[in-house]
Amino acid sequence: MHFNQTNHQKRNILVVDDTPDNLRLLSAMLTAQGFEVRKALNGKMALTACQMVLPDVILLDINMPDMDGYQVCQQLKADEKTSEVPVIFISALDDVVDKVKAFDVGGVDYIAKPFHGAEVVLRIENQINLRLLQVKLQEKNFLLQQALDNLKASQVQQIQNEKMVALGQLVAGLAHEINNPISFIYGNLQYAGQYVEDLVNMIEVYQQEYSKPTPKIQQTAKDLDLNFIIKDLQNLIGAMYRGSDRIREIVLALQHFSRHDEAEMKRVNIHEDIENTLVMLQYRLREAADRPAIVVVKDYGNLPLVTCYASELNQVFMHLLNNAIDAIEEGVRNQFPEEGMGNQSSTPYSLLPTPQIRIHTEMTDLNLVKIAIADNGLGIEESLRSRLFDPFFTTKPVGKGSGLGLSISYQIIVQKHRGNISCTSSAGKGAEFVLEIPVEQPDISSQFSKSEKGLGLGIREMESREAGEAGEAGEAGKSNNS
Repeated sequence: MHFNQTNHQKRNILVVDDTPDNLRLLSAMLTAQGFEVRKALNGKMALTACQMVLPDVILLDINMPDMDGYQVCQQLKADEKTSEVPVIFISALDDVVDKVKAFDVGGVDYIAKPFHGAEVVLRIENQINLRLLQVKLQEKNFLLQQALDNLKASQVQQIQNEKMVALGQLVAGLAHEINNPISFIYGNLQYAGQYVEDLVNMIEVYQQEYSKPTPKIQQTAKDLDLNFIIKDLQNLIGAMYRGSDRIREIVLALQHFSRHDEAEMKRVNIHEDIENTLVMLQYRLREAADRPAIVVVKDYGNLPLVTCYASELNQVFMHLLNNAIDAIEEGVRNQFPEEGMGNQSSTPYSLLPTPQIRIHTEMTDLNLVKIAIADNGLGIEESLRSRLFDPFFTTKPVGKGSGLGLSISYQIIVQKHRGNISCTSSAGKGAEFVLEIPVEQPDISSQFSKSEKGLGLGIREMESREAGEAGEAGEAGKSNNS
């Protein structure tokens, strides 16, 4: 935008005509009106003058030697620097064909000779005013685009924060459901090992002191295979140590997974992902001070492995299940608004409908995997449903939601997986969200094993190895005994 934008300064007019008398006449007339006038006798001089100082308006004759006005205008419009300068053709040619051609090559106006001075001045001022308005509009568009870019950047940050919140809930659920009991087991294994060792020592002392036990003791020792038990106990404790370590490794691997999402698609068992998400949310499904436990009803169909972004699909499950729990809790609070949060004994649970989340999966006739998550919570009013997937829109109280959970879910399902997400609901009667995604995504590499190495070892492989190690000592002992 090279246009002069200050109304008080002189406007620069470039007059191009091969007739010196016309140049002098136009120059004198425009100078008298307060314009700054430059003159050019041919097209090449005009193009050079434009490159030196950009004019506000160009008055351009058509019939000129070497390069006519049409060619000059075409070159001006082809140059990015001069393409926006208004060109007014001024010529003795008064035929309609000439005028049409002048507009076709980029002219904004056409003045026929002989001309009237007042007409020329008014047409020039009109183009200057139009150009000023165009510049102001461009400036406003630029500011609006800048504001939109800033908003998008802010939205991306909000989306990232929302994702981190969901992953934080995942880790929090793990810490609650796995870390505490495993730490208890792991911490007590040392004492259990010591107690077992003491008992074995005691038995050995008895065997030394009473080298000839009674027939009953001998028979019992034989039935129990006492020698095998004594030899295998330490191996068993070691296997339990290794099993506990393996579970701790799984937790660490999942924590690593929550920080670094897998970037590639992979084939996954949708039901396993749903179950893992439910495990992470067990702490929210249990009975609370102000409501009974939430029952999860699973109606799983026969699904094949689905090609998807597993971690992102888990995000969707996490968002929808969290929203279902929030809706149920809000519905309970609306039914009993006077109940205190800590007054569990006064809450008439028998009067409450059983809080329930229903998960249904099936294959559709279009080879789509359908996943429906329904609750019997507060429900959503019809006037709000059309905005559910809009960024920053939320029906939750201030401070309880950013309005990005469903928007992120929409992007993941619709844009990244080429699927559909919809909601059916009515106020007070719960809500159901339905996801539909293709079983296979187009243009996906067949090398799925590469994406499965992000966690070091797969969870299923860890669990199978844990089970194998737990029984390793027993099988080895029995083999030695035989």
